[in-house]
Amino acid sequence: MSYSYSYRHTYTASLGGRHSRRKDHDIIAEIRKQSFDELKAECLEQECLWEDPEFPAEDGSVFFSREGARPFEWKRPSEICENPCFVSDGASRFDVRQGELGDCWLLAAIASLTVNDKLFAKVVPQDQNFTDDYCGMFRFHFWRQGEWVEVVVDDRLPTYYGQLVFMHSTEKNEFWSALLEKAYAKLEGSYESLKGGSTCEAMVDFTGGVSEMYDLRKAPENLFSIMLKASQRGSLMGCSIDADPNQLEARLENGLVMGHAYSLTDVRLIDIETPNMQGKIPMVRVRNPWGNEAEWKGAWSDQSREWSMIPDDQKQRMGLTFDDDGEFWMSFRDWQNEFQKVEICNLGPDSLEEEEVADGKKRWEANTEHGEWISGVNAGGCRNYLDTFWTNPQYRVTVTDPDDDEDDLCTVLIGCLQKDRRKKRKEGLDMLTIGYVIYKLEENQDNSPLDMNYFKYHASCAKSPSFINLREICGRHKLSPGTYCIIPSTFEPHQKGEYLVRIFTEKANHTCEMDEETCIVEDDEGPPPPTEEEQEQEAALKNSFRRVAGEDMEIDAYELKDILNCVFTREFEFDGFNIDTCRSMVAMHDGDLSGKLGYDEFKDLWNDLRRWKGVFKEYDRDKSGNLSSYELRSAMHASGFRLSNRTFTSLVMRYSNQKGQIEFGDFIVCSIRLKTMLASFRSNSSSPGVTQFDVDNAEWYSDFADEHVVCCIRHLGAQ
Repeated sequence: MSYSYSYRHTYTASLGGRHSRRKDHDIIAEIRKQSFDELKAECLEQECLWEDPEFPAEDGSVFFSREGARPFEWKRPSEICENPCFVSDGASRFDVRQGELGDCWLLAAIASLTVNDKLFAKVVPQDQNFTDDYCGMFRFHFWRQGEWVEVVVDDRLPTYYGQLVFMHSTEKNEFWSALLEKAYAKLEGSYESLKGGSTCEAMVDFTGGVSEMYDLRKAPENLFSIMLKASQRGSLMGCSIDADPNQLEARLENGLVMGHAYSLTDVRLIDIETPNMQGKIPMVRVRNPWGNEAEWKGAWSDQSREWSMIPDDQKQRMGLTFDDDGEFWMSFRDWQNEFQKVEICNLGPDSLEEEEVADGKKRWEANTEHGEWISGVNAGGCRNYLDTFWTNPQYRVTVTDPDDDEDDLCTVLIGCLQKDRRKKRKEGLDMLTIGYVIYKLEENQDNSPLDMNYFKYHASCAKSPSFINLREICGRHKLSPGTYCIIPSTFEPHQKGEYLVRIFTEKANHTCEMDEETCIVEDDEGPPPPTEEEQEQEAALKNSFRRVAGEDMEIDAYELKDILNCVFTREFEFDGFNIDTCRSMVAMHDGDLSGKLGYDEFKDLWNDLRRWKGVFKEYDRDKSGNLSSYELRSAMHASGFRLSNRTFTSLVMRYSNQKGQIEFGDFIVCSIRLKTMLASFRSNSSSPGVTQFDVDNAEWYSDFADEHVVCCIRHLGAQ
């Protein structure tokens, strides 16, 4: 089975180019240093208004790719109007007006945010104003790659001829929307960074939810049910029509605008009562962020005759108005025919209060996993690249309880979000093309990662809608109760990036990374029988040993170096073992601590070397004389080493060359030191009588072994 991927459009209503003026890590680091309470206390003590040094009132905070066409004057709200207020008579979706930025996607998300009072108050704290202890600063909260970040801004806003240039409120003296936009611009690096984007991307940053996107021309049959349940869970939603390539935001005869982002503010079944008909019709409420007369002109539009079929009390419950406010109703069928994309941001479990749940609202259960694709280690690419696909990070998820409204199936939302990619755009790099695949596991499957043979003979049961270069790819799946393996990956192998995997289910679920415990698995069968060539080598080796060892029949590290290099440099092209490596070999088998090896001790070492040599040849499938890092994982497994992902990563970083390859000599050194460290750790940590590595407290023990081995590897790397 092969996989294909899709590319997003560069400029559409909901998707577009996004750039960053500064590196994302630098921005977040500086933002975290700014404590609102500490800064406010300093300003009150000094009786001054705060000026933000991290987002100064200058053109560099507006543009990063060009200079401004006209000069902006930065003014505080009190310099723009009399009696400024933060929020006037409560925040509403009708408050938000677009300025000169092409950020209708952001306005659509903000309009949706205002519908949920609790979420709005979390992003826009309500205990702020221009009177009580006012010091010219305001704070906002955004979800950023797994955590909530507080962003502090001063209230100096760019104006031209005394008017706000960018986002503003309908009421001239209300400033929460303008300041929210400024805080988001600071988070992204500049105002210009907000040009073009995805509505659901901003929704995720406002909520910490998982986003979905549907092409309405290929929508599932139960889309209305999905949207209705999303509305009941307080999800934020947006929709759009693809842009006309020849005209920016072209208006259609039906009143809708192409290349423009709308917010969905309600989804419901509406009762219809007429003398000849009675029933329910699926409806959606849509809002144009322009907030003007640019509205739908078809059936169920403002003042249309269809509204005569709706009882007056129901119109009142719906809050129906016929103002030129950009908001209108459509039948679900018309909406699906006229629009082309819908984005849904499903909120996390912390988005609803307990009393809301008690009142009947439902919330998702969620788990989060952080990870990283490392080139040469676990950046295996998609299933098209079978030789490396199996090395990708793997996550185990167990779902047990079917949904309340489905027959024996569980709804699972999976979101894979790539971190910090905007900062690389100035380096010529864009978003990685990412996706994920899901496999059903057998009941007796342990927590070890699945190997290449598994993927050769097992088909996936589900996968992401596509591999695409968006910040986050999300899919909705119906799975039978059981245990599954989720594998996030880039489309092509060897691509580096950090990511966040989030798993939402209607009922509780359990997730963890599929990983091995770092340990040695003893081979009860011993080394394989020697080949005829090896028998001749061993006989010659024994004679060499006697000749070198002399009367005491023992050899030191220098003598061992001469013996081994005489044998192995004939089979492999390498510089031979150095004296430090030979000292490690002596230490590993020097049972009497004499600093030398007797013949029996030497023979034990020789058996280890012979086994590791055989493994190296077996997994050097291209006969290059080197192992790739992917081949190394299999070779280590065949040698009896079980390595956690963290330990394996450290080994690759320590022993691979610049091309990510492991030479024969380094493979032997790695094996020797691993065996020595793990055997030493086992003997020092196991209780009397315990001979296996997996003692009772296996999780603690494995973590401790990991720390021990990783620290040793780093120490060796520093030598």
